[in-house]
This record gives sequence, C-alpha cells and structure tokens, in this order.
Amino acid sequence: MMRSIFFKVILGGVIALGIQTTTQAQYQKEQKHKHNFHLSDEGNSVGKKGELYLSWGYNKEWYLPSNIHIHQPGLGNDYVLSNTLASDHPGWNEGLFNRAFTIPQYNYRLGYFFKDNWAIEANFDHTKFVVAENQLLHAKGMMNGQPVDTFINNRSGFMKYQLNNGANFLLINLVHRKHLTSFGKKWFDAALLVKGGAGIVIPHVQNEIDGHANKKGFQFGGFDLGFEAGVRATFFKYAYLEFTDKVLAAQYYNLRLYEGRAKQFIATDEMILSIGASIPLKKEHSN
Repeated sequence: MMRSIFFKVILGGVIALGIQTTTQAQYQKEQKHKHNFHLSDEGNSVGKKGELYLSWGYNKEWYLPSNIHIHQPGLGNDYVLSNTLASDHPGWNEGLFNRAFTIPQYNYRLGYFFKDNWAIEANFDHTKFVVAENQLLHAKGMMNGQPVDTFINNRSGFMKYQLNNGANFLLINLVHRKHLTSFGKKWFDAALLVKGGAGIVIPHVQNEIDGHANKKGFQFGGFDLGFEAGVRATFFKYAYLEFTDKVLAAQYYNLRLYEGRAKQFIATDEMILSIGASIPLKKEHSN
C-alpha cells in the first residue's frame, strides 16, 4: 500500500515537472517570437556600418500648378503665366518594357552606411514635366511690348513647354533606417527609411512659345529640396525592394527660351519603386 502511494507521488512529481518545463519552454519560444516583431535597431546585419547599396527604380509624379515667368526682352515680353498645369510622362504607361530603360522616368540611388542605420546617399530622379495643352493660360505683364492681363487657350498651340528629357532632380540625402521586423526569418528584413536632402536640378529644356522655338538641351537649372519616406524589404541580406513617397520643391531659373529666359518654382509628389543590391564592404564579426 505504502509502495503504491510512493510510486504515485513520484509519478505525479515527474508529470508536474514535465508540464512546468514544457510551459517554460513554450513561454520562452513565444517571447523570442514576439521579440522579432517589435521595433528594434537590431535586424539581420542589414544597414550596418560599412554597407554600400545601389538601386534602379521607376517613378510617377503629380505636380502642383506652377507660375512660369517668361522674359524675352528682344520680343518685348515680360509676363507671368499663373497656375500653369503640367503632368509627367511615364513612358511605360503605353506598354510595359516596350522602351529602353533610359527613356521612361527612372531613379538611381547610391548610398553608404557610415554608421549603423545612418547613411549618406546620392539620389537622382529622372522625371518629366509637360505643360498641358488643354488649359487656359493666364498671362499678366508685358507681351509684344503691350501690357496684358488675359487668358490664352493653349489648344491654339501658343505654348509647348516641357522638361521632357528630364526635370532631373539630383540630391544628396541623409538616410535613417529603422528595423521593423524579420518575421522570424534569417533571410528577410523589413525596415522603414526616412531621407532628406538638398541638391541641384539639371533639366533638359525644350519649348516653343508663340511660334518661337528655343535651342533645346541640358543645362544647370537651379536648386531643390526633398523629403522621402518608405519601406525597404531585404532578401538574403543582399537584394532588396524599396517603395517610397517623396515630396520635392525645386526653384528653376535662367531656363533657355528663344531670345530669353524663364524661371519657375516646381512642387511635386513622387512615388518610387526600386530594386537594389547591398554590398557589405566590411567583414562581419562573429559573436
């Protein structure tokens, strides 16, 4: 009788110990799994000091109305076209991959993490700005030596004005990375990126105003400021997809016209999808 009770006590203790051990192991596993999902600066050795990255991408823009100041002293013109509407020219919206990679609107990125989660980046956007033909242009100032305050129907072809081989925004950005999650996988990393910087614009200027065409070409056009935020998904530490939204302001001046110059301020919202590669330039140290 006593032996039976003794064995039952021992068996109950073993079962209780087993349940406790299993429960603790399950709790530790859940805590470890949960840790993978909270915001942290630790993430699969991605975005570490000494990492170089580069990418190519595609963009889409929406422009705010812009004032274009036309100055052609030889023609007696010094007027402003107020709230002029313009659009981009994506290129691939007429058929995907039916044109060379350098023709549609595209983006280049080249960056270097000088500190964990902090990078400096050369950021170039080949974007296009085309003044809409179907609009009324409000002209105010001096035109052909006479004062004017009138509306011109641009369907008449009065103004064909475009930065169609690029409004071309070049910025040097400071980049901060924030690890989001790895979903418990060693081969995956998702991170939030925030970028901000300043630079110059290098537009390709082509226009015809009131029947007078300029000599088209690239030129230094002014300065720009931009802010960008989005998500980067990295696969196997070396390949990534990046999706961001960017707001940018650019001041253009001395844009070439026939016997004159133009200046304008452009503000745009830009969506960008990029594919890239990360290249660690420093060897990782094992713990």
